Amino acid sequence: MSELTQDLMDGQELAPTAPVRPEAPTFAALGARDETVEALAAAGITRAFAIQEYAIPIALRGVDLIGQAPTGTGKTLGFGVPLLDRVFAPGEGSDGVPQALVVVPTRELGIQVAKDLAAAGRTRGVRVLPIYGGVAYEPQIEALRKGVEILVGTPGRLMDLQKQKHLRLDRVHALVLDEADRMLDLGFLDDVEKILAMLPEDRQTMLFSATMPDPIVTLSRRFLRQPMTIHAGHTAETGPSPQTEQLVYRTHSMNKVEVVARILQAEGRGLTMIFTRTKRAADRVAEDLDFRGFAVAAVHGDLGQGARERALRAFRAGKIDILVATDVAARGLDVTGVTHVINYDCPEDQDTYTHRIGRTGRAGATGVAVTFVDWDDMPRWRIIDKTLGLEMPEPPETYHTSPHLYTDLHISSEVTGTLPTAERTRAGLSAEIEEDLGGTTRSRRGESGGRGPRRGESRGGEGRGERRGRGDSRRDRSDAGTPVAA
Repeated sequence: MSELTQDLMDGQELAPTAPVRPEAPTFAALGARDETVEALAAAGITRAFAIQEYAIPIALRGVDLIGQAPTGTGKTLGFGVPLLDRVFAPGEGSDGVPQALVVVPTRELGIQVAKDLAAAGRTRGVRVLPIYGGVAYEPQIEALRKGVEILVGTPGRLMDLQKQKHLRLDRVHALVLDEADRMLDLGFLDDVEKILAMLPEDRQTMLFSATMPDPIVTLSRRFLRQPMTIHAGHTAETGPSPQTEQLVYRTHSMNKVEVVARILQAEGRGLTMIFTRTKRAADRVAEDLDFRGFAVAAVHGDLGQGARERALRAFRAGKIDILVATDVAARGLDVTGVTHVINYDCPEDQDTYTHRIGRTGRAGATGVAVTFVDWDDMPRWRIIDKTLGLEMPEPPETYHTSPHLYTDLHISSEVTGTLPTAERTRAGLSAEIEEDLGGTTRSRRGESGGRGPRRGESRGGEGRGERRGRGDSRRDRSDAGTPVAA
């Protein structure tokens, strides 16, 4: 078994993202095979979310399916449980040629989906392989040579490996297109159609999308056979999750970091994502917060893949609890336990707003979303507010001294703009090793496991001259998170 698939099976545990309804059906009742039920139970998952409750019985019948649901509603197991039911494991007659394929828009989403599927298939030893751009080909080619049952891949890398004759798709009898609307946004639809044309016609196809723009509707009509459609969870049309408390403040650009520093000391705050409009702003905000004592990292398109994945691992593991990201860099991220989202810069439109704050309030959990609106942003904000029916067209003028800031977010009046030394308990980004894209691991020179990079050092753990890791080609179309501009 390859190191890539072994790492997925050994190093990850599925974890419930939020409490489910006590009356929700169990996976056993929905028809999942015993081994899958056992693997899920070992991870503490026994009852289904809404999208899983609707999708699993339909998909287990082998019919084509359209699921309109955003990331964070549990759709991975909604299609993952039926996929596992349809593939043969190594001990059941598999010859290592891929039997199922999940196409995703970004590498981050691909990694997360692969981890979840590997965990759910662990008791049977089902091999799941994520393949994506921005990293070396050799480990992925070696893993394919050793054999896999389920592939999870981005369009560009799938096309490249197929053209190089390292990838066989002629045995795929179950296909999932995950976050199809994001693939449209990123310009992957032509590649997706080419991939679909390579697959056997006699297959089951499942398409999941938060929205259904015309090109996605056209795609579904061409490639799906009499699909059944299900809706679950909030979408860009229905607005953000009702579990998310939304707060909007009119702020001055020179005072934003002071306000953020107070919000980050709110009672009950867990993992937090801060969204900026530009890569430069992400670096600046992360550096300012680091200087104030917070465990933080920035993720954006200028970082190499090794640095990006290092920051995300540290965030998921709680070594850092604040991630500053641009919109493009955050596409496809699915992180459990995000309690607060801060829109440091006003979103461009209602869809961006919904996608951003959808990082919290996921799968039934509660969350808090705070949006800063500068004076120049007011016309844009009023359109977002009216479109989504938020009824907050005139956000209150807010500074770090405003009493309502402290009451709204349950912040002690004693806090300052710096995190007290006694509360700096997280290991920091420096405690997370960075994977070498050639297959080894390395840590930053001179690191001793402190809270994070010192002021003036590059965020994400790479020197200025090392921003792009080896193999992080700008021309690789599957490297969706590394655009020229974010």
